[in-house]
Amino acid sequence: MKPTPTYANKPTSDNPRDVEAWALAEAARRMIAAGHAKDEKAFREALQLNQRLWTIFQAAITEEDCGHPPEVRTNIAALSLLVDRETTNRLIDLDFSKIDTLVNINRNVASGLTAQGQFVAAQQAIQPHPGTPQAAAPQAPAAPQSATAPGQPPAGLRPAVQPRPMTAPDAAPVNRESLRISI
Repeated sequence: MKPTPTYANKPTSDNPRDVEAWALAEAARRMIAAGHAKDEKAFREALQLNQRLWTIFQAAITEEDCGHPPEVRTNIAALSLLVDRETTNRLIDLDFSKIDTLVNINRNVASGLTAQGQFVAAQQAIQPHPGTPQAAAPQAPAAPQSATAPGQPPAGLRPAVQPRPMTAPDAAPVNRESLRISI
């Protein structure tokens, strides 16, 4: 059995999204660090770690209880294939200068996971509790006349437009008990 590695930092939350985002960022950090150090062994290990992480994502989207819509599954699968191809190429040539694609994918997906997690938490925070009377939504102050765009009626004459409620694409809770990430 492999010894448990030590980490320079650890996820600060038990939320699956946060852990996945942390794992992606950590894998990117390791690839960058190995590339800067020109350490082939560390570079190979970082690439293999990143490949294992994406293999976990591939397996998760094939589970019946995944909870993500088909288009999200398709996008994750396409990214996974790209990561597999790039990782294989880097394992063959060990070119430290060609990790931008892998690092950018990891960082962007991690950023999306944390942003979406923050969005869901914010939505849950503003949801009224059952049985609580709803207060009227605060109205934004009217724009000054000087802020009116040419050809637009003055702010006081514009019809009030109610904002559409924002919903998360995967608002239904996802059971992720089977997905454990250990890198």
